[in-house]
Amino acid sequence: MCVSNPDRLSTGQTMQFIKSFDFSYGRNDRVSARVERVIANNPGPFTFTGTGTYIVGAGGAVAVIDPGPADEAHLSALLAAIGHRTVSHILVTHTHSDHAPLSKALAAACGGVPIYAAQPPMRDGLEAVRLDEHDDEDFQPDVIISGGEVIEGDGWTIEVMATPGHASNHLAFVLREENGLFSGDHIMGWSTTIVAPPNGDMSDYMASLEAVMARGFDVIWPTHGAPITDVEPFLKGYHAHRTGREAQVLERLEAGDTTIAQMVPVLYAVVSQTLWPAASLSVLSHLIKLAQDGRVTTDDEYSLSGHWHLIS
Repeated sequence: MCVSNPDRLSTGQTMQFIKSFDFSYGRNDRVSARVERVIANNPGPFTFTGTGTYIVGAGGAVAVIDPGPADEAHLSALLAAIGHRTVSHILVTHTHSDHAPLSKALAAACGGVPIYAAQPPMRDGLEAVRLDEHDDEDFQPDVIISGGEVIEGDGWTIEVMATPGHASNHLAFVLREENGLFSGDHIMGWSTTIVAPPNGDMSDYMASLEAVMARGFDVIWPTHGAPITDVEPFLKGYHAHRTGREAQVLERLEAGDTTIAQMVPVLYAVVSQTLWPAASLSVLSHLIKLAQDGRVTTDDEYSLSGHWHLIS
């Protein structure tokens, strides 16, 4: 059974997550006039039902977004879905191991297709807690993109949008013809998004979220789960969740808590303790943002074990 991001709970927000949708592993589903989706069989706490790889295009040449994990069955399913069409571009939202690893094998199977993605993050060894969605350390794109680029294909136009926060190198892809966004892990319909330091950054995440909200998209296609079609209220709920969690962290500081270890059992009392390590990283990301905003201070350098205090 899949469990959702623990940070979505206990904030008092009433978001309507999309927990059920029609899919079958390896099946090619058309989700719009120009978009098809094939879901990999890699369900889990951070991937929901699995990685949804998108095939974009209505003509003979298509783009593939987020090929997914290194899985032979998923590669075979993608090649069957592509059929006799040509793949002109492979686009990757970020380098986590449920999104990027299959890119190289797919590119080779399709005749050497260029892979487009942001520069991989520095391998600094600072990851405080090993999550399931760690980086694919062997991934290297052929073409570095960073946001603002426009990529054109056979009947489709994709604008690259920088959306750091979940990961420092996270990108989203705008399908201009349908006013839709391939959001990767930046926005997901089934859960809120993990923002885990050091590669995740809450200040960046909130700025990116507000940039997406300002665009007025008609549909959002996350890499995990179902499309989001009632976009504006959903994004307002996403934003309210984060501001609500920040307020809760401030309340714990006002109540006298000084460590993350003290805060998590209160903030996540209804969540399984197996998810508390991920929850601790989420609290850390909020505390770092509050420190950057000049509202709290710490005796450590943004550590899980540090002591945190309000600035009066």
